[in-house]
Amino acid sequence: MEIFINNIPRLGGLIMSETIKQTINMLEMLPDQEQNLALEIVKRLVLAWDPDFTKLTPEERRRLEAAENGEYLDLESIEWNNIDSD
Repeated sequence: MEIFINNIPRLGGLIMSETIKQTINMLEMLPDQEQNLALEIVKRLVLAWDPDFTKLTPEERRRLEAAENGEYLDLESIEWNNIDSD
């Protein structure tokens, strides 16, 4: 497993913290087997922190609050029968 994202400030559209960038840079130094071990450890940490996957990251909270403030379209307000296929 190789991760090459040095000097890229975004991953999957989300802004990475300096801690995440530093962690990724350090993981890149490890052989594949140790990278896989580190991944499994992180998975266990996440499950211990949020076993039912209900906690929000800061970015998820921002998106949720934006949606709740009407910054996104409500699906019921879209007239699906009047959408052109052009």
